[in-house]
Amino acid sequence: MPERQPDAKIKHKLMNQVYTCMSVCSSGITPSVRYHLPGLFEFYDFYRVFLPLYRAHREYFYDWCDIGSLYGAPSGCIWGGGRVSESRCHPQDALALAGEYGISARLTFSNSLLQKEDLSDHYCNAVCRLFENASGPRSGVIVHSELLLSHLRKNYPGLYLVSSTTKVLTEFTRLREELDRSEFWYVVPDFRLNKDFKQLATLNRSERRKVEFLCNECCSFSCRERYSCYEAVSRKNLGLDGPEHVCTAPDAAEGYRFSRAMRNPGFIGIDDITGKYLPMHFTNFKIEGRSLGSALILEFLLYYMTKPEYQLSVREAVYLDSSLDLF
Repeated sequence: MPERQPDAKIKHKLMNQVYTCMSVCSSGITPSVRYHLPGLFEFYDFYRVFLPLYRAHREYFYDWCDIGSLYGAPSGCIWGGGRVSESRCHPQDALALAGEYGISARLTFSNSLLQKEDLSDHYCNAVCRLFENASGPRSGVIVHSELLLSHLRKNYPGLYLVSSTTKVLTEFTRLREELDRSEFWYVVPDFRLNKDFKQLATLNRSERRKVEFLCNECCSFSCRERYSCYEAVSRKNLGLDGPEHVCTAPDAAEGYRFSRAMRNPGFIGIDDITGKYLPMHFTNFKIEGRSLGSALILEFLLYYMTKPEYQLSVREAVYLDSSLDLF
């Protein structure tokens, strides 16, 4: 019986992906995709195990990608936003770890409710000074507040700035306006713009270099309370009283599920990255997860960065490290 031939459309899609990977991974070309990973402080112990493995066994990982930055916030920082950080890591240790591996360190200072008096906070300013004066790769700050933006530009010009996804930029006109602001190196739009390829195609090359897509959001695609959710986190970090945000999504009680995130219309998988975004010259991708456990962070890195034939090797190396509490 003759061997069944693959459907022509499937064959065409597979060949396109092969050609894309060949163009990205050809000899002498540096990795094109840069992942921005969660937990600079929150998962410091995890990265102390993972990063040496990543360096020693680069063959385990796709050669079309690299780690662009690690982001997070130290515990007790009132400028923090997005999540309430509960890290035990000293800022100097986190900065040193990122620098040792040539990775940019980012502070997630995306509190949206800051007042002028909050800008004088001693601890937050000390952390910014520390990061600005680091000897390794240039450090950055993920920011929401215009007050904080002005403060950082005036007092810490050595730090690059990232426009936070907590702004919930769901309208493309607002995204374009944000991309046109010269003070931002990167802009993270709301995940619901991820697949708006018709509009994304209208961006010029410099604008595309600034877009940083949030890949693995589990929040409901139809959610209309995302901004108020982030505001509730900002109040907590400031120690302010206010209503507790209660998510009303049907599956909210389950918490984060990567499998559910993969079914989200805004989800960006590795086939999307290599087959669609890279050919369009989009190269920056953010992975969320600061409030999740190390075990889930590992699963993200296995999926997005690790070749399938080496995923078990990486999982074993991390799981069997006695210094880690993955759960």
